[in-house]
Amino acid sequence: MAEELSADFVVVGSGICGALVAMVLAQRGASVIMLEAGPRVERAQLVANFRNSPRRSDWMSPYPFSPWAPHPVYRPEDNEHLVQAGPYPYPAEYIRMVGGSTWHWAALAWRNVPNDMRMHSLYGVGVDWPFDYDELDPYYQWAEELMGVAGDGDEHPDSPRSQPYPMEPVAEPWAMRRIRERLAGTYRVANNPVARNSRTFDRRPACCGSNNCQPICPVDAQYHGGIAAAAAEAAGVRLISSAVVYKLEHDSQDRIVAAHYYDPERNSYRVTGGTFVVAANGIETPRLLLMSTSDRFPNGIANRTDMVGRHLMDHPSTSLTFDADEDLWLGRGPQSPSSISALRDGPFREDYSGYRLDFTNISRVDSTTQRLLLEGVYGPEFERRLRHSAAREMSVKTVLEVLPRPENRIALSSRKDALGLPRPQAHYDIDTYTRRGAESALWHFRRIAELMGGSNLRFSDENAFANNQHICGTTSMGEDPNISVCDGWGRTHDHENLFLVGTGVLPTAGTANSTLTAVAVALRSVDAMLPAERGWAAEQGKS
Repeated sequence: MAEELSADFVVVGSGICGALVAMVLAQRGASVIMLEAGPRVERAQLVANFRNSPRRSDWMSPYPFSPWAPHPVYRPEDNEHLVQAGPYPYPAEYIRMVGGSTWHWAALAWRNVPNDMRMHSLYGVGVDWPFDYDELDPYYQWAEELMGVAGDGDEHPDSPRSQPYPMEPVAEPWAMRRIRERLAGTYRVANNPVARNSRTFDRRPACCGSNNCQPICPVDAQYHGGIAAAAAEAAGVRLISSAVVYKLEHDSQDRIVAAHYYDPERNSYRVTGGTFVVAANGIETPRLLLMSTSDRFPNGIANRTDMVGRHLMDHPSTSLTFDADEDLWLGRGPQSPSSISALRDGPFREDYSGYRLDFTNISRVDSTTQRLLLEGVYGPEFERRLRHSAAREMSVKTVLEVLPRPENRIALSSRKDALGLPRPQAHYDIDTYTRRGAESALWHFRRIAELMGGSNLRFSDENAFANNQHICGTTSMGEDPNISVCDGWGRTHDHENLFLVGTGVLPTAGTANSTLTAVAVALRSVDAMLPAERGWAAEQGKS
């Protein structure tokens, strides 16, 4: 007889948001089952995979591809798991395994600026959030303390805070120090806030500056979803891996009563619970909701107003690469350590997007070597040009805002994966608002190059935007069910016991890497999942 699987809470997805929500629920006395589509892989194996990979610059290569839980793979060939419907390509990358995609993130832990949450009221574009920045501040702090965020609040006055960062900033690399010194008086270059240890924290060591934060930190100084999943299990959560949830089942009152999942052999299992939390990511969450059809919900669960999958956002980038007039030697310390944040907000957002200017600190040796070999350069000329690029080449990129537009969306494709489930399909374009932001950045690119004594300037193609894998929207929260999927607590408008957490619920993208904000919003949502006596106020002694 098959084991009966049931719990107070069933969480779908073991990434950083799902795992931390599951952990808190278990710590507060609830029984929790967490279902993860992908396999469980030990960190030591992932580090070995990276060191042995023939494609060191492919940050997905260390992470196992599971036929029963496929994720997008683009190199050496596109596996077409994420089907492109255009008109602009959206080559999103994410990982389906225990711990999720933050295994290979840059650990940038930016907060929004307050006006990111009032875009429609202030600038007449986008939407307003169902709560304001001040309400999120204590949850931001809680998220930063759980993840171990290092930063200096004085460097980031655009994102006010009521308490200090848990840790002082990670040591500034030499290259970033020189960039900061040479741009001083024109631009303020600040250390990025990061979920990376600047000292021993949570029994993990400080950053050793190895410069392979992506695809994986070799010493575990960087926080990731694997740590969150382990903490959830330590709190009593039952984690079932290789469990591909393909359908949510509802009753006659529209309450969700079960999650159905396949194992790798396509055996089906049913898990019942009192409350369900979907935390798959901004692509796999709407995919699951759209697959969960019934006579009552022919277009999918939580999709009565056809909002599931809509408002897909990310942070596209343009860039400038050039040669500075002094040796900088990028490649020592974290890969993404410093930014200029003065252009994140202002009245100009009525007309074009805000953006950050982010400095890359990735070693140039690998990329230059590949380029020179393709050019057929060998011998002394190869050595001379390699040394020059490794010492002096630098780059700066935009992190551009995208507005929530309903035509940008995730839908279901007619193509099927190995389990017979429809693959997700991306409908995506980059509109004039974002393109104008990219155009405004060109002046700043040139000015930065001038201040650095730059030569050999190489701008990215004006029609080629790099993707940053910050998958936002698709299950947006809001007060109006006609333009959102869930309310301000993540509770779906159509199902009182179904909650959504993750970057997909963010109503606007702003210019901040989305993980920290998604974690803070997810922690806030726990208050609506539990009785008042076990919520945030009780935890803080404020009830």
